[in-house]
Amino acid sequence: MSANLSQLRKFVSPEIIFGAGCRHHVANYARTFGARKVLLVSDPGVTAAGWVADVERSLQGQGIDYCLYSDVSPNPRIEEVMAGAERYRSEQCDVIVAVGGGSPMDCAKGIGIVVAHGRHILEFEGVDTIRVPSPPLILIPTTAGTSADVSQFVILSNQQERMKFSIVSKAVVPDVSLIDPETTLSMDPFLSACTGIDALVHAIEAFVSTGHGPLTDPHALEAMRLINGNLVEMIANPADIGLREKVMLGSMQAGLAFSNAILGAVHAMSHSLGGFLDLPHGLCNAVLVEHVVAFNYSAAPDRFKLIAQTLGIDCRGLTHNQVRQRLVEHLIALKRAVGFHETLGLHGVGSSDIPFLSRHAMGDPCILTNPRSSSLRDVEVVYGEAL
Repeated sequence: MSANLSQLRKFVSPEIIFGAGCRHHVANYARTFGARKVLLVSDPGVTAAGWVADVERSLQGQGIDYCLYSDVSPNPRIEEVMAGAERYRSEQCDVIVAVGGGSPMDCAKGIGIVVAHGRHILEFEGVDTIRVPSPPLILIPTTAGTSADVSQFVILSNQQERMKFSIVSKAVVPDVSLIDPETTLSMDPFLSACTGIDALVHAIEAFVSTGHGPLTDPHALEAMRLINGNLVEMIANPADIGLREKVMLGSMQAGLAFSNAILGAVHAMSHSLGGFLDLPHGLCNAVLVEHVVAFNYSAAPDRFKLIAQTLGIDCRGLTHNQVRQRLVEHLIALKRAVGFHETLGLHGVGSSDIPFLSRHAMGDPCILTNPRSSSLRDVEVVYGEAL
């Protein structure tokens, strides 16, 4: 009997090591790849926080040579990827280790693509464009939100065009991800809020994505439960490693969900916005989330109702319109509880910018799996609501 291709599902994931202190074991994993010299990718803030030094000590302890490349912006730029690839080649590295948030991790993924192919990173925009395996890649996240450490996404910034572009391929899923909640201790409350809401958005969008399925749904729902139940308390008690572990586990589960189910309009619009204004990705998602949920609800009411129930909303006896309103109110209240009060207008976005932003959002791969088919005018209206 032939298989029904529409029901086939795939699931990709790195080898995951999860737990406090696991960053200190990075050399063990580099050694399994026969590392002679590691390109260590990070950024100035993570380096100043001391997390890079921990990795350096681990590599030194096992006699593994390395060089540090830390010229990475908050939204990693194509020039930084190309410079990092040149550094990898000139230093004759053979393994890449990244320590940081989404920016160093995405930059490291881009470096791997360039050194494997010997071509410019812009040539790989899109889905399944990679033909040659990248060097071994080990990622150590220092935020609980982006999930670049488990995903098949690379998001880079083209500053000349004022836009971000995506590379989506299982070839950029890292070989090993060392997820250590201790590394999130250096996040300030606002970054904790932005990345936490980002992770929640990953879970919500993955659950209603047209690419969702039985392999991704459990991860998405558990991520929502963990983040919704612990993010506010974690920000109020930043030294509590137990709470950080729960939020980071939620972020990881959300990453596994969206990497395989893909995302939706929040991320398509966020990528366009972040490229245009060079804003933090988590901030863009947080500004947009309730507006897109309200727009999408009618396309997947039963799934959104399950999201509402998972977030602790009592839906008994409510119509779908009432559930939609309660869910939107809950998301707004959660953002306020973690200290997030941003709007697009506060960051200089005006109505005259909306056509440019909307055109680029419509070209983003994430718009393809949004549960509700979106026209250019639909996207313009949602941007307008978020001003």
